[in-house]
Amino acid sequence: MPRLLQDWVTEQAEKRPEASAVVSEAGRLTYAELDALSTRVARVLKQGGCRQGDRVALLMPKSPLAIAGLLGIYKADCIYVPLDPASPASRLKKILDSCENRWVLAAGPVTPVLEELLQEERWRQRLSIGWLDTRRPAGGFAVEFTLADVMLCSAAPLACRNGSQEPAHILFTSGSTGTPKGVVITHANVIRFVEWATRYFALDSSDRVSAHPPLQFDLSFLDVFGTAAVGGELHLVPSELNVLPNKLADFIRASGLTQWFSVPSVLTYLAKFDVVRFNDFPLLRRLLWAGEVLPTPTLIHWMKRLPHVTFTNLYGPTETSIASSYYTVPACPEDPQAAIPIGVACDGEELLVLDESMQAVPRGDTGELYIGGAGLACGYWRDPERTAAAFVRQPQRPSERLYKTGDLARIGDDGLVYFLGRADSQIKSRGYRIELGDIEVALNTLAGVQECAVVAINTGSFEGAVICCAYVAAAGSDVAPTRLRRELGRLVPGYMLPARWLALDQFPRNGNGKTDRRRLKEEFEERGDAHAAQTA
Repeated sequence: MPRLLQDWVTEQAEKRPEASAVVSEAGRLTYAELDALSTRVARVLKQGGCRQGDRVALLMPKSPLAIAGLLGIYKADCIYVPLDPASPASRLKKILDSCENRWVLAAGPVTPVLEELLQEERWRQRLSIGWLDTRRPAGGFAVEFTLADVMLCSAAPLACRNGSQEPAHILFTSGSTGTPKGVVITHANVIRFVEWATRYFALDSSDRVSAHPPLQFDLSFLDVFGTAAVGGELHLVPSELNVLPNKLADFIRASGLTQWFSVPSVLTYLAKFDVVRFNDFPLLRRLLWAGEVLPTPTLIHWMKRLPHVTFTNLYGPTETSIASSYYTVPACPEDPQAAIPIGVACDGEELLVLDESMQAVPRGDTGELYIGGAGLACGYWRDPERTAAAFVRQPQRPSERLYKTGDLARIGDDGLVYFLGRADSQIKSRGYRIELGDIEVALNTLAGVQECAVVAINTGSFEGAVICCAYVAAAGSDVAPTRLRRELGRLVPGYMLPARWLALDQFPRNGNGKTDRRRLKEEFEERGDAHAAQTA
C-alpha cells in the first residue's frame, strides 16, 4: 500500500518508465517523464519557500502539465487546491482567502481572471504565480517562474515528510450561504477507495481510462490515481467535447478506451443524439457514472447498444472521498420507470438510513442517509461550525463519526440502498408531501424530452411550494408544455404536476458538470408567474 498518492506514479516510473501515463491532444507523458517533471515542480516550489502543509492552488485546464503540477504539489509536502479556470475572480478570491494561499500554479487561457485578481494590491503582494508553460503570460502581471525554469531543476527523488493521514487536497463545493465550503481529504482517504476500485473493477496496465471530469471534481481522483495504481494510460477528454456528442463518441472510439467514467447529464446527452451505435466501442469494458441520478431510459439506451460493457452506478458526496457505494447493473432493465439502486457500501464504508432521532428505519421506509467509515473527510477547512453540523457522532458507537448527507434513501427488500432525492427536495404543496425526483423519473420516460429538472420555489402563499419544470427538447422535437403536462398527468397524480414550465436550449451547469438547480430556481423566481400560463 502506498504511503502517499504520488507514490503510485513513482513506482510505475521505476517498473515501466517508457509506458504512457497521460495522453492528450497536445501529446503524452511517460511515467518516467511524469515522475521527473512533478519532482522538478516540487523542487521549484520548495525553492520558492513552500513548507509542509502550505496550500498551493492549481489554476489551469486539464492537461499533462496540470497532472504533473498536482503531483508536484504533493511531492512538496503541500496541500493541493484545484481552482476552476471558468470561475469568476470573485469566487477565486473567497477560496484563496480561506486557504491563505501564497502560490498559484497557472497556465492556459486564465490570464484575464488572474489580471482581475491581481488588480488589488493585497493580492499582488501576497500571491506568487508559477507559470507552467514555456512562454510567459501575455498579461501585465509578474510570474516567479515558468516551465523553462522548472526544467532546470533536478529530477532526483525528494524525501517527503507527509504521512498518509495528512491532508492531500481541499475541494471547494458550493455552500448554501454562497460561501464555498472546503472539504479536506487525506491521502489515506483516496488510497483506500482507489485500492478497492482497482480490485473490484480488475484494472490493469492494459487499461486506457478516460479523464472526463474537471480536476476540481472529486471523481477525477479515481481517474488519475486508479490509472496510476495499475500503470494504465490516462486519456484526457477535452472539455469542449461535452457539447459535441458526435465528436465525444469519436473520441471514445479513437482512444480505444476500456473504461469510461462520466456524469449522467453527458450520458443522457449522447443518448438523446443517438451517437452510440449498436456494439459500438468494442474495447470498452466498463462504464461508470456518479454525481447525479441516471434516468433509467438513458441506461436502457446504453445497455442495449453496448451489451459487452458492464455498467456501475457509484454514489458518494465529496465529503466521503469519491464514492461510498456501488451497484453494477446485472441486466438491462425492462421497465423505464424502475429505480436503479445506489447499491451497497464499498469496502471500509457504512451506509445507514436513519430517522430524525438517528434510529434505523425499517426496510422500505424513507429516512436520511448517513455514511461512516474510512472515506470520511476531516471536515471543512477552518470551519468548525459547519463541520460539527455535518459530521456527527454515531449513536451506537459514539467514538465514530457519520456524515449527514442530506439525501433521502430507503433500504429495499433486496437489501440494496435506493436514493430518493435530497431531503430539501421533498416539499409540501397544497397539503401533499411530494418528492421532486419522482416527477423527474416520470418526465424522463416521455418522448421528446432530452433533459429535465424539477425544482420548487416558495411563494409564501397558502399553497406552499410551487413546482416548476425546466426541460430541453430532443433534437427535432417541438415539445410544448401543454403536451408534456397532459402526458405527465397519465403518470403522476394531479397535485404533482408542475405549475410552471420553462423550455431551454441547454441547462446551466456548475463547475462539476452537474445541472445547476440553484440557477434554474433563480430563473423561475425572476420570471414569476409568466410561465404558469403556458400550462393552460
